[in-house]
Amino acid sequence: MRAIVYSDAGGPEVLRLVDRQAREPGPGEVRVRIAVSGVNPTDWKSRDSHGGGEQVPNQDGAGTVDAVGAGSAFEVGDRVWVWDAAYRRPDGTAQELTVVPERQAVLLPDSASFDLGASLGIPALTAHLALRADQPVPLPLAPGELEGRTVLVAGGAGAVGHAAIELAVWAGARVITTVSSPEKAALARAAGAHDVVDYRAEDAEAAITRLAPSGVDLVVEVNPNANAELDAAVLAPGGTIAVYATDDPDPLAFQIRPFMAKNLRWRFLLTYTTPPAEKDAAVAGVRAAVEAGALRVGADAGLPITRFPLERTAEAHAAVAAGTVGKVLIDL
Repeated sequence: MRAIVYSDAGGPEVLRLVDRQAREPGPGEVRVRIAVSGVNPTDWKSRDSHGGGEQVPNQDGAGTVDAVGAGSAFEVGDRVWVWDAAYRRPDGTAQELTVVPERQAVLLPDSASFDLGASLGIPALTAHLALRADQPVPLPLAPGELEGRTVLVAGGAGAVGHAAIELAVWAGARVITTVSSPEKAALARAAGAHDVVDYRAEDAEAAITRLAPSGVDLVVEVNPNANAELDAAVLAPGGTIAVYATDDPDPLAFQIRPFMAKNLRWRFLLTYTTPPAEKDAAVAGVRAAVEAGALRVGADAGLPITRFPLERTAEAHAAVAAGTVGKVLIDL
């Protein structure tokens, strides 16, 4: 079978196309014929810091079950999406056949495309975790779960921001999002955001305060170093900031007293190391949203797709590293 592999840390040039033997699934595993592989920032970052040994990149993907191990509940031909395929494992989704623990394969309804399935994984699970970050008990999102709450999504045109908007709207929240251009504002509106603030065109604090004078309940935060002061100003008392990313190498620093005065909470998230109960709840919530048709991809849905064939995976990684807006997918 065809596969993309790398053995040394480095840029996209370390990726190479090879022919390798497909592995048979063991007990509790399934083998998936990947139709579409999704690329996330974590994929090129992992490649940049690789510790050695042959690795197939990419955590997310979608396709059909090709073989099952002993005791599996899946059947050959089942349509599935997979998550965390390459986390602490050598077999990611940038190959024609990949084997994963069956917990990491989720049924994909016929109504959902493989493009959508390959776009779930890290973005949608991270978004779900962030939207539930202020809850003491891990439960899946469902319609009405966030009724009466206002959520601020920082960076609503990104893959996680897009999923957070869709999931929050499906669960009944009012969603405000911040973006950096009119083009990104159009994408956030297409995703379903109720209000969009272009922070380069207007004062974000004033705009958000006008839209939510009583404060927002939760911030889904992509850039805490830049937004800590804004978050403290617009959050309602007892609110939560759910941080899932940062590309700023500097330590996070902010004035403490504004957070103390409102009894605000920070919650830092990494989907890979999330406790199993939270991850299982996120998987269940995302699966339910997919079945309800609440999660969508494509330009009309606010998440444009850029496609590459498998042999151009290096270009796909470079596109994500360069900040391509929307979702980068690899066709197998």
